Amino acid sequence: MSTVNRNVKQYRVEELLNSEAIYHNSISYDGSHVLYSSDKSGVFNAYAVPISGGNPTMLTDSVDDAVDAISYFPNDNRFLYLQDKGGNEILHIFVREEDGSAKELTTGEQERAEFYGWANDGKSFFYGSNKRDPMFMDVYDMDIETYQSNLLFENNDGYNFGAISKDKIHIAFQKVSNANNSNMYVYNRKSDEMKLLSDHEGDIKYSPKTFDETSTYLYFLTDESSEFLELKKMEFATGITELVASEPWDIERAFFSKNSRFLVYSINNDSKTEVKVVEAQSGEVLDMEGLPEGQISEVTVSGDERLISLSINSSTAPTNIYVYEVVGKKVTKLTDTLHPDVQEEDLVKAEIVRFPSFDNLEIPAILYRPHQASVEKVPALVWVHGGPGGQSTVDYNPLLQYLVNHGFAILAVNNRGSSGYGKTFFKAADLKHGEVDLADCVEGKNYLKTLEWIDHDKIGIMGGSYGGYMVLAALAFRPEEFKVGVDIFGVTNWERTLKSIPAWWESMRDALYQKLGNPYEDVEYIRSISPVFHANRINKPVIVLQGANDPRVLQVESDDMVEELRKNNIPVEYVVFPDEGHGFSKKENRITGYLAILEFVDSHLK
Repeated sequence: MSTVNRNVKQYRVEELLNSEAIYHNSISYDGSHVLYSSDKSGVFNAYAVPISGGNPTMLTDSVDDAVDAISYFPNDNRFLYLQDKGGNEILHIFVREEDGSAKELTTGEQERAEFYGWANDGKSFFYGSNKRDPMFMDVYDMDIETYQSNLLFENNDGYNFGAISKDKIHIAFQKVSNANNSNMYVYNRKSDEMKLLSDHEGDIKYSPKTFDETSTYLYFLTDESSEFLELKKMEFATGITELVASEPWDIERAFFSKNSRFLVYSINNDSKTEVKVVEAQSGEVLDMEGLPEGQISEVTVSGDERLISLSINSSTAPTNIYVYEVVGKKVTKLTDTLHPDVQEEDLVKAEIVRFPSFDNLEIPAILYRPHQASVEKVPALVWVHGGPGGQSTVDYNPLLQYLVNHGFAILAVNNRGSSGYGKTFFKAADLKHGEVDLADCVEGKNYLKTLEWIDHDKIGIMGGSYGGYMVLAALAFRPEEFKVGVDIFGVTNWERTLKSIPAWWESMRDALYQKLGNPYEDVEYIRSISPVFHANRINKPVIVLQGANDPRVLQVESDDMVEELRKNNIPVEYVVFPDEGHGFSKKENRITGYLAILEFVDSHLK
């Protein structure tokens, strides 16, 4: 650790990444423990921590593949978890028995499974599987004593699971037409009838979320009467609809606690996640005093509705789990994930800013100003999120904090086409990707140049997945705008990528085509926005990071681009992780990758 001035400490990548990354939380049946996944061992494994506080216990011991701890069983200490192989996203469901042994419950080599929830009687769980048809997820339930499964719905038409009623008779589905338009259906298992609930014209989203306790009402999200997603309920026997909750931003998730005492929903408030826990009968919002400021990424309510566990992070602190006692109104912090050698005040708080684009459309962004900028001008990177249609948020991001800590300003641009800012903004880049959204990123660079503490001649661009594509698009189509590019598994050839999407994305195929073009019909256009066909225009240094098992952006995408750049004698570094997919789950690989990025921008930008 070195000191760059008397106020700022620079941290090694190992110090920042040895802070724990954790996700998910589930309260045990007896309210004694919270289950979660953590990368403390270097690979994500399942852990349990006592509700009363204390040291967590490691429950799985994977050394290769991430363990995604889903949920405790309703009436004992068994739990379910998901796991794939090497990041290939062919997820299988496993059970960890009370004696510590593990059993694989979905066993098909190419079978991908998704957990949907527990049956109301606690005797089975619902899940999706594509073992019958790789393109579609059928709906099953599995008995938790015999582990025998039962087919509830055969999916032959691209339905996406939404919710199942407590009496198991009705299953709600969403069917996507494009990224801006979807329908909502309910299937009656007794009559074997599928009913359309959302007959409409134009682009409107409908997304079913949960049934009420009596299996009479379906709660769903829709933007039918607003720029933003509202929460409504429908008596599906009559079609009568009522507004439940409306916010000046998108409502994103909604569910009831087990006995329907609480309705929980989350709000995407200008890139910050807020959660409301509402007393269903009175409509009063629970005031959970004592929780820290930050984004609540996950909420779980115990079966007896006495405890609420929350995963909370901020731009300067990784996720920690807190428990709120409803009756005693007591808050207990259960985890402490920031590395003890890292001081939170040395990290940088994210600031939400806005700037006008080329056509005066206001573009939201998140700015990180390094502490070093108080004494000297600093280089900068424009960060572009994944998608298309993703969003940068003010959550803790160790890569961004690492670069900021070492003196690089970051501007995370939420270009047009990003989610979270209304349906008009979301669709504003359809069939214009690599053009208008790229122009927004260039205007982000121009915004940085208005800041006196930025070195205007040292601004690069960085992003992952779709953001990686935007990096390469910027270097190919606006070659004089940015000094360097950091491409993290970015698409280089949309024609190939759109033709090779994973089979289980079939229900979203048309939505992708609506945003980017049909690779079988719009070949000329798609090639015009694909950087690999224009690599000869790139004249700035590039670093490329790629997972060999990535099912979304195939390694050949990066291979081809690197080959073209080397052919043209452009400085290029290429880092491939043979045991990773779309994202780097192993801490060792993230350390290697982040260090390579810092060394690259130090050399070519700083």
